[in-house]
Amino acid sequence: MMDKAKRNSSGVYGGECQCGRIAYEINGEPIVLYACHCTDCQRQSASAFGLSLWVHRDQFSLTKGEPCFWQTLAESGNSKLCAFCGVCGSRVYHAEDHQSGILSLKAGLLGGIRDLRPVAHLWLRSAQPWINIDGHQFLTFEKEPDDYDPLIKRWQQKERPLDLKNLD
Repeated sequence: MMDKAKRNSSGVYGGECQCGRIAYEINGEPIVLYACHCTDCQRQSASAFGLSLWVHRDQFSLTKGEPCFWQTLAESGNSKLCAFCGVCGSRVYHAEDHQSGILSLKAGLLGGIRDLRPVAHLWLRSAQPWINIDGHQFLTFEKEPDDYDPLIKRWQQKERPLDLKNLD
């Protein structure tokens, strides 16, 4: 789960693109966080995988700048609208047609990234061969799961990081 300390004084999570021209807030609890190893996420992150943090669209708001958009087909075959910074190129989020009320934020842009821990790894059939995932610690899927409910339930059940200020 996400550490409460990374919220601002109003209880809102925030993030921004690499150059800072696009900033956003999340006013509510995220739905789930997972690592995706599909070839699209490898390309868009220029890394071995991407971190996807699902949030309710109505709890997301831009506080600075306007993203550029492009549309593509995901490896799953679903249509995907991608939002990115037109200056630095950072992917901010994407949304798939079949998940109209959900945005998949690119979690690396969120403040407090060290406190994020995914509950699952998806598209492991596309993972880099040197990636070794502990199947006891994470839910694992060779491709996109048919049902995300087990991921969401795992996210909701995870304990939050210990808040040392509240210890007596």
